[in-house]
Amino acid sequence: MRRSLTPLGETEMEILHHVWELEEASVADVRERMLEYREVAYTTVMTIMKNLSDKKFLKYRKEGLSYIYSAAINPDEVRGNLVHEIVDKVFKGSTKDLVQALVNKENLTAKEREEIKSLIDNLEE
Repeated sequence: MRRSLTPLGETEMEILHHVWELEEASVADVRERMLEYREVAYTTVMTIMKNLSDKKFLKYRKEGLSYIYSAAINPDEVRGNLVHEIVDKVFKGSTKDLVQALVNKENLTAKEREEIKSLIDNLEE
C-alpha cells in the first residue's frame, strides 16, 4: 500500500481551504462552493469533514439539525506542519534542498524572485 507524503489528501485540503475562507461552514456551505467547479456528493463532503474533525483539523458545534465547522488549527500551522513533513520525507530534512528545488523548478516571475529575496533579507535582520 502506498503511503501519502502528508496526513491530508487532496480533497481534505480542498475542504480545509473552504472552511478557512468561510471561517464557519456547514457541510452544505462547503458542498455549494465545490459544486461551482466539480460534482461532489453531500455525503462525501460530510464524511470528509467528520474525518477532518476526528483528525483535529476541524471542530464543530451543533446548531439545530446542522453541524457548523470551523478551523481547530490555523492555516499557517497546518501549512508549516505539512511542509515540515515534506522536508523530512522528500528532502531528508534539508530545507535548503526544498528551497533550491522550488526556485530551480518553478517559473518564478521577476517580482516573485524579488519577494523571495526580500523575505530572506528580512530574516537576517
